[in-house]
Amino acid sequence: MAGFRMHITVSSLCGIVYGGAAVKPLSFEPEVGILAAGVTALGGMLPDLDSDSGRPVRELSALAAAILPMLLVRRLLNSGFTHESVIVISAVLYFLIRYLGSHILRRISVHRGMWHSIPTMVIFGLIVYLEYNSNDVRIRIILAGGVMVGFLSHLILDELYSVDFNGIRIRLNQFAGSALKFFSPSWTGTTVCYAILGLLAYLAYMDSLAYLKN
Repeated sequence: MAGFRMHITVSSLCGIVYGGAAVKPLSFEPEVGILAAGVTALGGMLPDLDSDSGRPVRELSALAAAILPMLLVRRLLNSGFTHESVIVISAVLYFLIRYLGSHILRRISVHRGMWHSIPTMVIFGLIVYLEYNSNDVRIRIILAGGVMVGFLSHLILDELYSVDFNGIRIRLNQFAGSALKFFSPSWTGTTVCYAILGLLAYLAYMDSLAYLKN
């Protein structure tokens, strides 16, 4: 299994390439490219939130607590909240994600469970799509795609590190096949994961219909 530092390095490199591609050839503004690079780098670290080690959870929960409320600011302002209300809501969200969210996650998650899976990758993409409010739906899509690209880089790295290439002999360790998956041995975890995915997909669909009407 790849280490935390390796995942940060690879997802950051993916973010640089992805953000650069957003600017050229996709012609997004440089600010969008930088934001896309950032969420891609973050996406590559998200699967480690279920880590048995305390360090990744502490660092990632702090980072997620800072970034997720920022992505929500535009939507809150467009919904009629005052700047003061947005500041208060952002502060509350920070503490909820940073402390309560990370505590709950450590309690209910199992390392290499459904948190390391393709459906969870899509869940995070939908969260970013729904959180970030923009009149240009392409920006929301590019940001959602970025976090999924970063997340996928983590899963692929974990799979590559579960294979031992010894000459022409290939040996799989106990974690082989546990990252790039659609289901887990826990039916409860799998059911909850797909229920969340279905709900977010429905919300994204309704949001897209509202966008098309406008």
